[in-house]
Parts: sequence; structure tokens; C-alpha cells
Amino acid sequence: MKVKNILLASSVVTLLFVGCTKTPVKTPTVTTPPTVTTPQTTTPSTTTPNVVTTASIVNTEAAFEKAISPTGTWIIAITQDLTINKDLVVEGNFKNGKKDTAGKDIVKRKLAPYAQDANRNITARYTLAVPKLTMKSPNGTIEHGTFKGDLYVSANGFQLIDATVDGNVYFTTDEAKSTFKMDATSKVTGKQEMKK
Repeated sequence: MKVKNILLASSVVTLLFVGCTKTPVKTPTVTTPPTVTTPQTTTPSTTTPNVVTTASIVNTEAAFEKAISPTGTWIIAITQDLTINKDLVVEGNFKNGKKDTAGKDIVKRKLAPYAQDANRNITARYTLAVPKLTMKSPNGTIEHGTFKGDLYVSANGFQLIDATVDGNVYFTTDEAKSTFKMDATSKVTGKQEMKK
């Protein structure tokens, strides 16, 4: 009986020891790019974007290139001056997670070379320098900072919002040119013209 009690007590202690020291399983935090599927189309003018993402906060060439790709994010927040010595393309259709007054998803792509405080006051402005940047994402914007280089606009609805393009803006389609907007605080130091 005494041996039986000792064995039983040993078993209980062993089970408690194993149960208490077992490392809990942690679910790793993995950031994976969103799955991009082919847009549903009925005609070329009715493309429905399939991607809704959050912001990418970037301060390196590799992170910026990934963020502007078709598997990137709708907003690319640049946290310092960034110079990239090769031509790049911003492409992909993205939803920003909001709806318009008709209840439709808002399609947008935003380059944000600036910092802001909790009240959305601009606290710093940065310069993104790229020899040639082609905007192929619809409703793209550059906001509150400076782009240095030549900007090629191939998508509709591109806007400059409180931003400077230190270079030329070339439009590759008539529709890209006719839908281009810039506010009163934005400027382009070079020319704005068609270049097909």
C-alpha cells in the first residue's frame, strides 16, 4: 500500500511537472502579402479591384519596391528621404477599405513621403528620388512630400495633394492627362505633357 501511494504520488508529480513546464504554443506573427487575384471584368472600363490592404511603412529600397508592387499595399508611408537609382512602376488595383456615397469600395493608391502626429498635423516632409516612376495604379496620389525625378502617369485619377514633383510629369494616355488633378499647394517644377 505504501509503495502504491508513492507510485501514485510520483505519477501525479510527474504529470504536474510535465504539464506545468510545457512551453505554450505561440502562434507566430507572420506578415504575408495579400493574395492578388485577377480582377473581374466585363469590359476594360469596369475592372473591379480585389485587394484591400493596410499601410506599408518603408525606409529602404527593398521595402519600397515590395510596397508598390501588385502584391503591396494601398498606402506607402515613407519615413525618411529615400533615393533609388533605378526606374520603378507603381502597379495594382487597391481598395482603401472605405466606401463612397453610393456604397462602392474606394479604389486608391497613396505615396506618403511625410510624417504626422496623432491629430494628423504634418510634422515632417520627405523626398523620394527615383529617375523614372510610372504610376499604373488607378486613383494614385503623392501627398505632402516631394518626388524628385520624372513621373509617368498611365492610370486615371492621379493627384498631387500638397506635394512637389521636382521634375517632369508625362501622361501616357489622354484619359490619364484629362483626369489628373493637383491642388493649389502642389507644384511641378518641369513640364507636363503627353509622352506616349
